[in-house]
Amino acid sequence: MTTTAQWTAPGDVADVVARMRALAAGLPPADGVAVFNRVYLAVTEEVTRGLAGGRFSDGPEAAELAVLFAGRYLAAVEAGEAAGGAAGGGRHRAAEDRCAPACWRPLLRARADETVHPLQFALAGITAHVGHDLPLAVVDTCRATGRVPAEVAADYAEVGGVLTAIEVRVREELMPGPDLLERLDPLTHAVASWSLARARDGAWATARLLWAIRDRQEAYEDCVRSLESSVGLMAHALLAPFPAHRARRPQAPSAPPAPAARPIPSAPPPASVLR
Repeated sequence: MTTTAQWTAPGDVADVVARMRALAAGLPPADGVAVFNRVYLAVTEEVTRGLAGGRFSDGPEAAELAVLFAGRYLAAVEAGEAAGGAAGGGRHRAAEDRCAPACWRPLLRARADETVHPLQFALAGITAHVGHDLPLAVVDTCRATGRVPAEVAADYAEVGGVLTAIEVRVREELMPGPDLLERLDPLTHAVASWSLARARDGAWATARLLWAIRDRQEAYEDCVRSLESSVGLMAHALLAPFPAHRARRPQAPSAPPAPAARPIPSAPPPASVLR
């Protein structure tokens, strides 16, 4: 278990679940981080039951990658909490920027924005977690276990199953109804354009690249910074707010047009004129 003056990494999946539950207990339900955490927690609880029942073929090895993966999410969010991001607003932004990776800052900043749909919060969280945290967690796992990426490929596939479960739950619980989708074309487009499979493939390629340059510290750190920034841009784009959603109201019928005025008949000419 890794410990610093500010933060302690989770030791196992049960510890991850406990930390997520504690985080959920301290957040309002509509908070953007709470939306993502709620989905992630439900799936992680299922993973815990699966590990206990021997459902995962790689058992403890897959669990190690899953714990290191979740630990990066918890580190980012708990850093934002420590900086006062949940309630402090703009005055805490500088501290938050120093604590949380750039890829998580869009979600931490927009978490209280009522014009952002819950589905957007969830997709932004998954984007930051898969695009940034997952490749670094693969490198963490290789370093901790003395293996190379090819030897953790099976573990990666097990974690991929967890991610698929998260995606399914997000779509089932947070996808707006058909009528709303018809009206919110940009949100429909964002959901249709987002692909977990492509994100996982990209994360694996990034992990292999980072592992190849792990001994070149300057190049490695440059790549990690660039990864944070590029993933952060994607998360920011997913959080573009939509106008407040109001139900369409039928227009009141307009009053019928007034009938055209009839000309007033002129008075008959005097009798002298008719003679």
